[in-house]
Amino acid sequence: METLELVVGIIILVMSVLITILVLLQTGKEKKLGTITGGADTFFSKQRTGTKDRLLARITPPIAIIFTLLVVFAYLVVA
Repeated sequence: METLELVVGIIILVMSVLITILVLLQTGKEKKLGTITGGADTFFSKQRTGTKDRLLARITPPIAIIFTLLVVFAYLVVA
């Protein structure tokens, strides 16, 4: 049982770091602050960030669900 605990713990650790990175890479919904600080965006840069944000927004929820199920599995089976 110790090996299973170790493997599940490492996977939970990696998943938590991955979720943190994915959330930090996403831009906020309020984009008007860029004009206040002088950050003007062109049409093409808005298109690229939109694609990246769409991808990150699509990937984050399934990874969070897998992480949650893994934590519940660790609580019920390993502990």
